[in-house]
Amino acid sequence: MKIGDIVVRKSYGEDITFKIIDIIYSKKNTIYTLKGMNLRIIADSPEEDLKVVSEESLTKYERLSNKKVDNSIKNILMTRGNIKKKFRTVKETQNNELAFGRPGRILHVDGDSDYLDICLKVYKQLMLEVIGQTVKEEDQAKTVLELVKKFRPDIVIITGHDSIIKGTTDYMNIDNYKNSKFFVETVSALRNYEANYDDLVIFAGACQSCYEAILDAGANFASSPSRVLIHCLDPVFLCEKIAYTNISNVVSIQEALENTITGTKGIGGLQTRGKYREGFPKSSYA
Repeated sequence: MKIGDIVVRKSYGEDITFKIIDIIYSKKNTIYTLKGMNLRIIADSPEEDLKVVSEESLTKYERLSNKKVDNSIKNILMTRGNIKKKFRTVKETQNNELAFGRPGRILHVDGDSDYLDICLKVYKQLMLEVIGQTVKEEDQAKTVLELVKKFRPDIVIITGHDSIIKGTTDYMNIDNYKNSKFFVETVSALRNYEANYDDLVIFAGACQSCYEAILDAGANFASSPSRVLIHCLDPVFLCEKIAYTNISNVVSIQEALENTITGTKGIGGLQTRGKYREGFPKSSYA
């Protein structure tokens, strides 16, 4: 097996598809470092537990997840179209001047460039204005303020990889997590810069992150309440709801999570005001 091969783990029932990203050789055995193709998970495995599959192969779980992703995109666009149609019926004038709107701008800072690329493709499908930046989790707190000042986003997503130390029983100790402390530091830096939860909306966390600590640091939304693996597109679907909800409305947690893949087990948070602003009239030159 080599770096770049697509594999599944036999001992886990071949439930998740991984890519081999590193190989550690020793006299006793060879350990392969794996990265989930769709789930934000990094894992280690011995060679005898791995089975090579084609890149097009999908597990039962992944087929179900992909179906959920397709349905979420369809639901979002359908709902948005219905709202727009209803709004135009009320606002359209005799001169056929139509209202227009601007959704919130998103800054997505991701520790993994592959996952960021997947997210950027879906942002484009959902017609969202987004700036994507790849920054390692341990460096995010040092660079995020510069990025926020430069791009002036309404919504900031801070994500990448995370995990709980194997065998831990203390889920509230942040030292038992791979990267949660870095997400907490980054959120704290952002919230010290902008204290108002509605002026700057923050999502932070990844798979199995210390949900409570990230919220306490000042995030509007965080992962992972049940310490589960989250889908790489969960932050995208969550923040789309905020970006396209009118600023006069507060989004309920249930509404914010309705199109995510892992739902309340993977993401939770606080009531947050929408970032969509209506305008009138629409320019005839645009």
